[in-house]
Amino acid sequence: MSIRSINPATGETLRSYEAHTEAQIDAALTAAETAARDWRRRPIEARAAMINRVGEVLRERRDECARVITAEMGKLFAEAQAEVEKCAWACEYYAEHGPKFLADEIIETDAGRSLVACQPLGTVLAVMPWNFPFWQVIRFAAPALLAGNTAVLKHASNVPGCALKIEQILRDSGLPENVFQSLLVGSDVVQSLIDDPRIHAVTLTGSDKAGRSVGGQAGGNLKKTVLELGGSDPFVVLEDADIQAAATTGVKARFQNAGQSCIAAKRFILVDSIADEFLQQFRAAVEKLVPGDPMQPETRLAPMARGNLRDELHEQVQDALDKGAEAVLGCRFASGGALDRGYFYEASILANVDESMRAWQEELFGPVAIVIRVRDEEEALQVANATPFGLGGAVWTRDLERGERFARELECGAAFVNGMVKSDPRLPFGGIKASGYGRELSWHGIREFVNQKTVWIG
Repeated sequence: MSIRSINPATGETLRSYEAHTEAQIDAALTAAETAARDWRRRPIEARAAMINRVGEVLRERRDECARVITAEMGKLFAEAQAEVEKCAWACEYYAEHGPKFLADEIIETDAGRSLVACQPLGTVLAVMPWNFPFWQVIRFAAPALLAGNTAVLKHASNVPGCALKIEQILRDSGLPENVFQSLLVGSDVVQSLIDDPRIHAVTLTGSDKAGRSVGGQAGGNLKKTVLELGGSDPFVVLEDADIQAAATTGVKARFQNAGQSCIAAKRFILVDSIADEFLQQFRAAVEKLVPGDPMQPETRLAPMARGNLRDELHEQVQDALDKGAEAVLGCRFASGGALDRGYFYEASILANVDESMRAWQEELFGPVAIVIRVRDEEEALQVANATPFGLGGAVWTRDLERGERFARELECGAAFVNGMVKSDPRLPFGGIKASGYGRELSWHGIREFVNQKTVWIG
């Protein structure tokens, strides 16, 4: 079996890789288990120094890494550079704060001394997606490795070059052999990996369908999981909002990474009294998102990562149009010249969407914004929560107390007032409902893959 890396902007095959064999997989798991024995015993300060060095190497090789990202999944080069910078920040953050997050917690009891010690679980299997091919990996790996775990990465099959580049970066940063390994395998191997006793925990970022499968398999093996799944984030604009700021931020929140983000603003819920004004400004900005070569600085809209993803997105859009939705802008393949060779979709706005349509019920993973009009704040909250997902959400209002009250009522893992939902190493990240469970980042994330062990000394 071979794994192909394809440039989404041109449709051309960049390189084919031979998938790892059963024997190679077996050797990798044994090597990870062996490496874990030494790695966990190293002083946490030594592990932190190595993670900090990973951040330094990422900054030194930012453009080199960004070119691989853009070539394999189509992200705008400037966005790819920013992704690598964010990875470096996460490494530096955990190198500085991780030892404190994992320090013994002394608790007064009837013992002479009692405490909670954080100890590594062993080898963590990471099943990661293609849309942020470096960030998704580093945000799990930096805390998990710092905590003393080893890691085996099963990356998305369309970004094998990114998987190998990350492994190289960590190795060149001084991490011991086999502490972090990338396996080039298909999704059909994941079940057997989860079943293997040399895997002690699993983290997945992906669709809710994948989450149900991986979570169920891991649960059957009594293995700890963190699942960060899809989202259909609401972007609520109330009547007292700063319309210009909301519209400007809304464009980035929806169309960054060609809309291929779990926490992208997907449903724009607008109070009727300001809906026309918002839409006028929003549409004017979206019209400027011209697709093109993602390596060129003037390009404003990248291709989608794969042709089948573009086809599925258009099927969801067409279903809505067939049932009465309005194509305010776009809602079709981008075509003409070099665009015909790649997986481009026009920046689109879809209005008059209702519960009968797939676009209401499902996640739209691409450059399509849904517009929903509501009477007032109460209906806005009702519509915002009327989704099986619960990853992020945003509300816009000049009344900050009102905004916080609304944010607290949103059924999601991260609620933002007057800003776009984003991940930050300093804040926990994750969802509820069909968006998964568990947390990444901050001190909450580093404690997901440790044994919080009670030690009682009489």
